Amino acid sequence: MTNHQILAVANQKGGVGKTTTALNLAAGLAELEKKVLLIDMDPQGNASTGSGIELADGQATVCEVLLGEANAADAVVRVESMGYDLIPANGDLTAAEVGLMENEERAPVLKQALAGLQEQYQHVIIDCPPALNVLTLNALTAADAVLIPMQCEYYALEGLTALLDTIGQIQSSVNPELEIEGLVRTMFDVRNNLSGAVSRQLHEHFGEKLYGTVIPRNVRVAEAPSFGQSVIGYDPESRGAVAYRGLAGEYLRRQGEKRP
Repeated sequence: MTNHQILAVANQKGGVGKTTTALNLAAGLAELEKKVLLIDMDPQGNASTGSGIELADGQATVCEVLLGEANAADAVVRVESMGYDLIPANGDLTAAEVGLMENEERAPVLKQALAGLQEQYQHVIIDCPPALNVLTLNALTAADAVLIPMQCEYYALEGLTALLDTIGQIQSSVNPELEIEGLVRTMFDVRNNLSGAVSRQLHEHFGEKLYGTVIPRNVRVAEAPSFGQSVIGYDPESRGAVAYRGLAGEYLRRQGEKRP
């Protein structure tokens, strides 16, 4: 693994803690003194609002970057409270999605836009939209690896099959280097027997690709975005914050990186 890892956080199923995982992993790595860029590729813009960012008039977003109207470097916003940089998104991103559909060379647009910029960061984390669309395609084409947040529930495994198929197609066409970094169990309820059963199935299927860190269902995790904070900043002692710190540490260990 290079030290300039681009990680896409993806699952086309909504409500699995994808944005929460992308944002809190970025915050956890920043707390460990890593240089981190978070890219919001979701038209809902939740990673941007959850970072406490209110877009100033004329502020470039990932939409302008994808449409070639702004350099990626010009769209970067510093999020002092979190310790990372952000390329924000808002509803305009839907326009970029339409524009990309008309572009013959649509898959590598983000990858090309990040060329040069990514060297300034040790970790680039892309929050993908909850869909297997052209925005997710761009994220997975730009990425070195993909991290899949999973809720341990009945339908989780069938959604996973479609995502793995998509990753396979991208590996065989535009990005042969793409790896599955791993799967992270989110919103985990230890009192729920089904959670345990699905968890065991994931372990059988994916072995070491399944992260040991489990993110619990935790009210503090749910509250933090409405205050524009990571759970690590909002309630550092909460179970959710402890778990996301653990995730950042496990991620670095898997990259062979030392914690400071």
